[in-house]
Amino acid sequence: MRLPDTPVCVAALDTASSYCSPALLNHCVRSYIWAAAHGTARGIRFDPEVLFVGAMFHDIALVPEFDSHTVGFDHASAHVARVFALGAGWPPPRRERLAEVVLSHMLDEVDVTVDPEGHLLERSTSLDISGRYLDDFSAAFRTEVLGRHPRAGIAEEFLACFRAQAERKPDSSPAAALRDGIADRILGNELDRH
Repeated sequence: MRLPDTPVCVAALDTASSYCSPALLNHCVRSYIWAAAHGTARGIRFDPEVLFVGAMFHDIALVPEFDSHTVGFDHASAHVARVFALGAGWPPPRRERLAEVVLSHMLDEVDVTVDPEGHLLERSTSLDISGRYLDDFSAAFRTEVLGRHPRAGIAEEFLACFRAQAERKPDSSPAAALRDGIADRILGNELDRH
């Protein structure tokens, strides 16, 4: 699966590469790949550019440079994505659409008929972090994706980020996810056994 190479997508990847650790960057890239592959296989019509930029920025506020002490990382990431899209010349409705997609990735489920990009990003990030929806793809496809974009310790890094967010922001989505037992799902993700 090829990554979109529009100027905005290239700039989004370059920006994410400048701030994300190798493990977090690979997670962002895999999130797009899982999302686009699932959408394509199921005939879901989606905007590849919005989906890709959303994937590149959905966790950007987990890095220190964009961490917010006033809002959860998902909301802060949506703000960063919105600012990036403004700089890219996107009109207000497209910027807001991107922010919605970024926010959607932390929901339990997103209606594909209402928000196809949000639906795909929620499924793909859930797969990549906690192993949910593992059966969406064959073992061979999972192995190929992980061979090109290794996990590189994402489980431990991500869990540390979530714990830090939860400690400072007890009302945030990471705090709720930790109370819900996500730590066990992250550490037990089948993808780490490939």
